[in-house]
Amino acid sequence: MRNMNSVKVRRDHKDTLFRMIFSTRENLLSLYNAVNHSHYTDAKELEIVTLENAVYMNMKNDLSFLIDWNLNIFEHQSTYNPNMPLRFLIYVTKEYQMLIRNQTLYASTLVELPTPHFVVFYNGEEEREAESVLKLSYSFCQKADEPELELLVKVLNINLDKNLEILETCRLLKEYMLLVHKIRRYAIEYKDINQAAEKAVTECIEENILADFLRKNRTEAIEVCIFEYDEKRETELIRKAEFAEGEKVGEAKILLNLIEKGILTKEQALEQFGGTYEDLEKAALSVTLV
Repeated sequence: MRNMNSVKVRRDHKDTLFRMIFSTRENLLSLYNAVNHSHYTDAKELEIVTLENAVYMNMKNDLSFLIDWNLNIFEHQSTYNPNMPLRFLIYVTKEYQMLIRNQTLYASTLVELPTPHFVVFYNGEEEREAESVLKLSYSFCQKADEPELELLVKVLNINLDKNLEILETCRLLKEYMLLVHKIRRYAIEYKDINQAAEKAVTECIEENILADFLRKNRTEAIEVCIFEYDEKRETELIRKAEFAEGEKVGEAKILLNLIEKGILTKEQALEQFGGTYEDLEKAALSVTLV
């Protein structure tokens, strides 16, 4: 048996800690029951159908599974993402392609499909309501009362002060959030995510929080926690940079308009902008992609 404490994990696409914890039928069934207020007891009724080669933004889709002719696609997010309906649409198309790969779409017989359900488990630090719904139609440029294509995503806030019933019903989900909370607290205290993750995992094992899982997967769990934390911070920096760039573009357009109206001279506008007139014109024409 390999010593997990000595294994250096190398992957092109990182698992999330959420996916690692709920990758077994038994654990996933407990999460499903908590979300749906159901009482399934036989984990064999659940079939995991996560597409291993479906990768988006360097991350695997977290969990997809079938139970009682329902296709459930679960995703964990630590950053709010309004584009989840579109991401799920792309993913579920690939999922259906896989599920009906041995059937023909050109016969007179109706091809039956499992009913899809999409859930995002949000545990970011930005304040969000306990439960909300995202719709694919929010992305449509032309709004319609009854969109001809729609996809609904239930977003559940699983932070410790939200959705207490789900957290209490699914012990693993609550313990996962207790670990996340400790990592955040120690990251602030130590200013070092490596030290924070080590401290949080050690403390959780001592307090019997995800203890069996963390003992077995200590090194990998710590590495994934660090990766997720670093990726979240990188995403935040990119968004701040995009926002700053957008502000610069807006400022440039306003200054050019003030020059045209004779409210400001070129010299006054350039002094405020901090560049040449050519730079000002280029900035005003820039398109920021978010």
